[in-house]
Amino acid sequence: MFRTHLAALAATTLLFTSAAVAQQTPAAAPPPPLIDWDKIQIKTTNLGNNTYMLEGQGGNITVAVGTDGIIMIDGQFAPLSDKIRAAIKAISPQPVKYLVNTHYHGDHTGGNENFTKDGITIVAHDNVRVRLAGGTKLGLTGATNAPRPADALPKETYFGGSFPLEVGGRKVQLTHIANAHTDGDTWIFIADANVLATGDTFNNLKRYQNIDFANGGDVRGMIRAMDTYLKASNDNTKVVPGHGPLATRADIIEFRDMLVTSRDRIGKLYDEGKTEQEVLELKPLADLDAKWATTPQQAVAHTRNVYNSFKRL
Repeated sequence: MFRTHLAALAATTLLFTSAAVAQQTPAAAPPPPLIDWDKIQIKTTNLGNNTYMLEGQGGNITVAVGTDGIIMIDGQFAPLSDKIRAAIKAISPQPVKYLVNTHYHGDHTGGNENFTKDGITIVAHDNVRVRLAGGTKLGLTGATNAPRPADALPKETYFGGSFPLEVGGRKVQLTHIANAHTDGDTWIFIADANVLATGDTFNNLKRYQNIDFANGGDVRGMIRAMDTYLKASNDNTKVVPGHGPLATRADIIEFRDMLVTSRDRIGKLYDEGKTEQEVLELKPLADLDAKWATTPQQAVAHTRNVYNSFKRL
């Protein structure tokens, strides 16, 4: 189903970003600290058939150019909106008509207000609207994120299953993955370019991915997402990850293997009745941590994320 919603209050930011104390009035998504926005450059990669990947600071952007308009997937942080606009203008003079939010986190939705002012319609799974409108609490830190302003909310949302968007002959398919990175994840397939955009259900940094368990994330849903991508892709599919360079099916397989091992080892300990602290002390993912974690804190965070996935039943 597809619904058009009036804007309401909403909230988000990165899970691993230092979170400010929640405000009582709507506020724009705060950028991460210590970023010199003037030095950030937007890198454009041509994926073929008028489809592009943009990299800057935050989640990767995918752009599909039609004959009379553009579909844009994710929008990074608000301070980069002008640079993103310029990068898109260098690709095509056509206007952006739709901005798809793959999930609610601020490194993907931070520019929503700016792009709404351009007349762009924001589209997402309805749980993105709910999370942005109501504010969120982060599971690992307990920090809260303030509701986002009305202009930050998706105006058109869908629920389960898939929903197509079309602009100027370009068709993209939006599909919901339940309870993966969050409870509002959308992945997008652009068939005429053989491009798959995953949002943060997958990264190609060769690092653990945050699983936002307090907002519906679950390692089991992450694995289902990888299985879905493997069925939808072939060896020539260009995979735009949430973060990191352009990926292939081989990268997805490697990432899936890490998730399955994490689920199996920690799930076994959970079923045995081990507490979260006991599991942390056992370090059941020590071999994976050596590759997939850049710091001890990241290793701990991943173990906690997986453990808390099982509390969802």
